[in-house]
Amino acid sequence: MAHVRWWHPAPYDRPMTSGVLTEASEPETEAAGPMRAVPDIVRRRLAGPAFTANFWLVAILITGIGLLVRLVNLAHPKETIFDEVYYANEAQDLLQHGVEWNPEDNTPQYVVHPPLGKWMIGVGEQLFGYNSFGWRISAVAVGAISILLIVMAAYKLFRSTILAGAAGLLMSLDGMHFVLSRVALLDIFLMFWIVVAFWFLVLDREQRRQRWLRLLEDGFDPLRPGLRPQLGFRWYRLLCAISLGLACGVKWSGVYYVAIFAIAMVLFDMGARRSAGFKHWISEGLWSDGAGWFVATFAIAAFVYINCWWGWFLSDDGYFRHWYAETNGLPHDRLIDPLVNLWHYHREAYHFHTTLTSTHQYQSWPWQWLLLGRPVAFYWDQAGGCGASSCASEILLLGTPLLWWSFLPALVALVWLGIARRDGRAWLILVSALTGIVPWFNEMPEHRTMFYFYALPAEPFLVLAVVYVLGAIIGPPRRLRPASDQRLIGSIIAGAYILLVAACFAYFYPIYAGVDIPYTDWFARMWLGSRWV
Repeated sequence: MAHVRWWHPAPYDRPMTSGVLTEASEPETEAAGPMRAVPDIVRRRLAGPAFTANFWLVAILITGIGLLVRLVNLAHPKETIFDEVYYANEAQDLLQHGVEWNPEDNTPQYVVHPPLGKWMIGVGEQLFGYNSFGWRISAVAVGAISILLIVMAAYKLFRSTILAGAAGLLMSLDGMHFVLSRVALLDIFLMFWIVVAFWFLVLDREQRRQRWLRLLEDGFDPLRPGLRPQLGFRWYRLLCAISLGLACGVKWSGVYYVAIFAIAMVLFDMGARRSAGFKHWISEGLWSDGAGWFVATFAIAAFVYINCWWGWFLSDDGYFRHWYAETNGLPHDRLIDPLVNLWHYHREAYHFHTTLTSTHQYQSWPWQWLLLGRPVAFYWDQAGGCGASSCASEILLLGTPLLWWSFLPALVALVWLGIARRDGRAWLILVSALTGIVPWFNEMPEHRTMFYFYALPAEPFLVLAVVYVLGAIIGPPRRLRPASDQRLIGSIIAGAYILLVAACFAYFYPIYAGVDIPYTDWFARMWLGSRWV
């Protein structure tokens, strides 16, 4: 139903609370017109689901499980592992100096990642001390919160407590998310802020559609020329842009999501107007406030990103902090020099990233990530006591195989369902998932060193893709198709799949958490042989 032209007149005495009608040449009372009943199909498209007590019970239970599993033996191993040697130390530097510091010669240190992720690691170190628990606890916290946010976003998108719970459970049982939620690396914080931005994007979509519904219920006629509905300020959209800026403040790859989510905002405006019955929904959605917010999203994200460098700005010791004055023999900085110096810093860091071609034992290419072609060993030790003649303790960054090997067929099914159903939610999930992987293919011709954990920002959306397909397998509610057994059969299939993923996670848990096990048991888990060793 592309356009809605007629509603049956009906009394409606609820006051309008979320939108105001204005018209250039007529008073507001005439613009409002008679109260009208909105067709059910339009109401279903525009109305959003409210959280229920059952939903919160499921959400809290699943988030609690994810949190507790990640807290178990968090301090093991006691020493820094993999890139913790950089980020845990740099977080401590930020707490002490405001910038990264080289203790060997007591000078500022040159680093190539923005500081926000290290500040977040530093929060744990400030609260619990400079130890393995302290530098990892922040990752646990944001990992658990990201599970809760995906559960909430899935409920808003799918309108199902069961599917929302499935999304949270699959994230909780993913080996990649689990491992990165227990180490002091930056990627979990990048993923966290992207998920926060996605949550606010979903809320913005729902809020705007609900406001259109209220206007229709209060008599607004979308085909009447000259009306300019005032729908209020887009606070969720502002929060989304701020979150995207914070994502970039952890790693620059967050900029890909700035572009994608800004485009999604414009498309959401168009879709809401189409559902409300506008005839020229493309042009009106684009020019009413869509184009303005598209530009504003980049501007807000850039402003927030620059403010993530507050420690560098306030310090006299930051690397390149006085580059222009020192290079040109000036006694002090000019007014604009702090931004000039920061720009020079970024040019040098970008050059480093684009010329990083040194080989690494655990490097991999983007086409391998969904296939689990080369996981990353964070920790390895054979000195533990497992009771066998030969023991092994490893922390291997490896997604739960049954889950990750289902991502590719889920993406293919998502494309087909998006076309068949003309469902914007499917395309939103698909593009959000691909944004975490596809841009890295552009780096392959340069043979840049890349790692599997670069794919973490895509993982929540890959999980949503699987859940979307599971929802299609389960089928519509019984009230929409009461004579069908599809829901029973589909529920059995979906339940069996989730149980298999849980069993797979439990089987691989020892090599996710660094548990001492017999060497033969460890080697049995190397399903792809030397590719996983």
